[in-house]
Amino acid sequence: MKTKSELTKEMDCQPEECLAALLPVRDALEVLSGRWKLPILIALSNRPKRFKEISKDINGITDKMLSKELKDLEINKLVIRTVYDTFPPTVEYARTEHSHTLYKVISALNEWGTLHRKEIIGK
Repeated sequence: MKTKSELTKEMDCQPEECLAALLPVRDALEVLSGRWKLPILIALSNRPKRFKEISKDINGITDKMLSKELKDLEINKLVIRTVYDTFPPTVEYARTEHSHTLYKVISALNEWGTLHRKEIIGK
């Protein structure tokens, strides 16, 4: 494992500058961390959906975890929750305009993940 000084030398910056430059990366990873956030955003990519529709689209997620992750995504302005005045109330979740700024990030992760799989398992 590399030390902080080795990493800062590779990044060609002073330790304080490098740490400051990594803050946005840390923020982004915190917002998108976990197993479920990206699959939820992908499930919502075509249209708004109700809770059970999202749950069916994402194999293995529990209702409790889906509820937690949707709340986190809503707090971070990546998902909007709309409650319709019906009986019983209808609730839909949709991606925000802000969430569409993740397209390049998700695409880059896809490319890197494909290369990484080839490197590690040869597929």
